[in-house]
Amino acid sequence: MFVSASTECFAELSLQEALDRLADLEYSSVEVDLHEEGRHVRPSFIAQDLDKAVHDVRDTHRLNVVSYSVKITATGEEHYKHWAACCRLAKTTKVVSLTVPSAELGTPFNEEVEHLRKLVGIASVDGLLVSIRNQVGRLSQDLDTVTVLCDNVKGLGLTFDPSHFLAVPQRNKSYDIILKYIYNVHLRDSKKDQIHVRVGQGEIDYSKIITCLRKLKYHRALTVHMGELPDTDHNGEMRKIRLLLESLL
Repeated sequence: MFVSASTECFAELSLQEALDRLADLEYSSVEVDLHEEGRHVRPSFIAQDLDKAVHDVRDTHRLNVVSYSVKITATGEEHYKHWAACCRLAKTTKVVSLTVPSAELGTPFNEEVEHLRKLVGIASVDGLLVSIRNQVGRLSQDLDTVTVLCDNVKGLGLTFDPSHFLAVPQRNKSYDIILKYIYNVHLRDSKKDQIHVRVGQGEIDYSKIITCLRKLKYHRALTVHMGELPDTDHNGEMRKIRLLLESLL
């Protein structure tokens, strides 16, 4: 395992500014967000100019890109065209892990299964790994639903975000049922009633999580994924969680 950070930690900066900041904070690996409504790399732009997108992503100031987070707003066939472009970017830049959101609560389960099967089918041609992120307000907020989705979509994995599981009462209190699906991990400190708090003031047991992942021989990233808090030194928080996670590895 190794520590990484998402460029979404600095969502208000340009991609190059975010990468500069992470390099200054001594991160060596990074997850780049490919979000249509973000400031970094938009899926629609990748579909229009793959070569330029590859150039932008490769200009990482010696940071190693280990994963992509993808959020596409286009619908219908355009959605899958943008997704295929993101997959081409991943293949060209030799990145295997792609994280996507699951559908919002209320979406018919079978509809979501078919959608995810299509995403995984497109990505698997290039040997890429697709994972949904568990998230409050989406089908993946529940441990049991995550297992059913992953069981029904061959090859689908989970980007494990313990903060979002902490925020939603779970029928099954043990993470054990979802551990085998984990392809990526997103981390910050949290309380049951607050997704993001200052490092050390929350309830996330990083040591327990790392111990569980070690048993599974998980060897991928622990990705810091946290935005700014009001009246808080964000750079200091980013440095603090990096040092904490590295001390546990």
